Amino acid sequence: MEEKKVGEVIKFFGNIGVAAIRLSESLKVGDKIHIMGHTSDVTETVDSMQVENASVQEAGPGADIGIKVKDKVREHDVVYKVVG
Repeated sequence: MEEKKVGEVIKFFGNIGVAAIRLSESLKVGDKIHIMGHTSDVTETVDSMQVENASVQEAGPGADIGIKVKDKVREHDVVYKVVG
């Protein structure tokens, strides 16, 4: 499995289980992502994403997106897209 860096976690909202991610590459609903950090290691499929509280199917480089995550992640964790 190959992984490509697509962004970085900029904030985590623990009360609602949402990670805010600043994208450096495009990401879309259905993509599988892997979030890695000192204590984070979360792999999951993007079920939905939001940009400024509006649901979107895809977002590009420079966008700040919000996605639901099942485990805690932290600021500066790196987000990879799993390809292949």
